[in-house]
Amino acid sequence: MTSTVAAPAVRSVRGGTDNGRKALLAATVGGVVESFDWAIYAVLAPYFASQLFPGDDPVTKLMAAYLGFAVGFVVRPFGSYVMGRLSDTRGRRFGLTLSMAIISGASVLIAALPTAAMIGVGAPVLLLLLRLVQGLSMGGENPAAAAYVTETAPGRLRFLYSAISYSGVIVGNILSFGVLAVLLATLGKDGVAGGGWRIGFLVAAALGLLALWIRRSAEESEAFAEQKSTTTRAERFALYKANARNMLAVFLLTLGITVGYYYGTTYLPQYAEKVGAASGADSAAAMLLPLVVLIGAMVFAGRTADRVGELKAIRVGLGLLALGTVPLMLALAHGTMPMWLVTTVYLLLVATPLGVTNVLFAQLFPVAVRTVAMGVPFTVGVGLFGGTFPLLAEWLGKTGHLAAVPWWAAAAATIAFLATFLVRLPQRTDS
Repeated sequence: MTSTVAAPAVRSVRGGTDNGRKALLAATVGGVVESFDWAIYAVLAPYFASQLFPGDDPVTKLMAAYLGFAVGFVVRPFGSYVMGRLSDTRGRRFGLTLSMAIISGASVLIAALPTAAMIGVGAPVLLLLLRLVQGLSMGGENPAAAAYVTETAPGRLRFLYSAISYSGVIVGNILSFGVLAVLLATLGKDGVAGGGWRIGFLVAAALGLLALWIRRSAEESEAFAEQKSTTTRAERFALYKANARNMLAVFLLTLGITVGYYYGTTYLPQYAEKVGAASGADSAAAMLLPLVVLIGAMVFAGRTADRVGELKAIRVGLGLLALGTVPLMLALAHGTMPMWLVTTVYLLLVATPLGVTNVLFAQLFPVAVRTVAMGVPFTVGVGLFGGTFPLLAEWLGKTGHLAAVPWWAAAAATIAFLATFLVRLPQRTDS
């Protein structure tokens, strides 16, 4: 299907294969850092909550820590607009470099935070402020990276590049669970809770510096350079309005995919521990192999989407995710499947939607408004449904309704599946 004039033909514009690969590396390494920063907070929350949040009830402290996880998502849409406008007006490279510098700096400050025993409520207040700063920056990171890959990838490998670039997010998750596993093995649970958790945020900052160094050599996309500063404010508003249907589709698709992603990559160790399927240390270690498998599955899904079409691929993936979530989690809870197998199968179901949508979302919109038009509905969806998922799941568990968690994830995948029928693809010209 073709779209209105507001969504022109998608064209892969690049300065050669080497430039495309450099752009892919620059986008991918940013995904590693963004994901690690976000995931390390979630997986370390059960350990630093006792130090950074005042009070006596450990469950309440953990829920407060998860609230900090969710708060960072609240400002992502605003950050997506602010950082996205910079990316749409000053360049993809500028936006990607600025966001990475801010994310890394905030990680250093989190690692150095004084405890609640030292400054009382000041500790959680400072933590929340730093998470807000990171959320602002991360709001523009993924949309700018997706736009960059869309504009620099070889035409017939667009979704393969999409999957590879977004695999950086999975690598970040692998590293976060790896860091947690190493910390638990060397320091023990008490050592991590006693201050060893700070090492995780220092690792995040070091990864950010590496990403900045790599992005220094990346060139601006030619697609952006060709249209730079040629669109007025009124024209931008008209483009947003004309593409409202696709923006709604991005939001609804993100709803289902982000719930599945955060369930499978962030909250599943906690869920497995609560249903008695694994201990905290065992469940963290059990995440590593399934996440590696997920990367391979995403690459396969991206190549498949290049051959059969992105919408067909994503509909199959979301349909299977909607149907398979509840049976898999019931098998985990009843002990009929081990955690590593449940996690692997579940992440295989998440792989296609996760790998394909990175570039699918970006290509739906004109270059002049691409980062903002994709980023705002994407970050609103992630903030409302992905960032709040651990908090919601923890609350359901505390109120005796833990069994509802997989049903919510299945319902979210169903909504995303139906949203694929709202999508209007632009004309595609491959080179």
